[in-house]
Amino acid sequence: MHVKNLKGFTLIEQVIGIVVFSIALGLFISLLVPQVVRSVEPVYQVRASELGQSLINEISGKSYDEASDRTGGAIRCDGTSCSAWNNMGADPMDSGTESRINFDDVDDYNGFEMPNIYGVFNNALGEALTINGTNLYEGFTVNVSVFYDTDFDGINDEAIGSAKLITIIITTPNDQNIIFSTYVSNY
Repeated sequence: MHVKNLKGFTLIEQVIGIVVFSIALGLFISLLVPQVVRSVEPVYQVRASELGQSLINEISGKSYDEASDRTGGAIRCDGTSCSAWNNMGADPMDSGTESRINFDDVDDYNGFEMPNIYGVFNNALGEALTINGTNLYEGFTVNVSVFYDTDFDGINDEAIGSAKLITIIITTPNDQNIIFSTYVSNY
């Protein structure tokens, strides 16, 4: 009888091949996963920039102080009528504390927060910031501080002054803090 010469892999060769393939796949994945994480950072940074710029525009568009003329006239707060340096924040109202929709001057935003609640952020009119039902800012947090800084050194003057520093800190879902700030003056 004539015996056919069979060709193939032995069991040991197959096990060694699986082990080598597993090691190569593990190395490949360990190099790929950090790149995926880093690739989302620019998206978070762009969204944080959009949100930060939007809030800067919203806050800067408000009156300098509660005692300022809201129509752009000549009435400005002076050293005695401006909000006290240690009393900035949302104004008290008959029904509790003023909400963002009612903020009418810059210092109302002091202490304003939009926590990481995995909910939907709203704009100043209370409209949800979503696209096709997708929450654009899930996992982001926002913290705002406002204080007098007439000498423009970034430190609270702890006295009434002619300039206020607005600082917005936006924390992205990957815990990166992005800081935005601007000054408004009593003009």
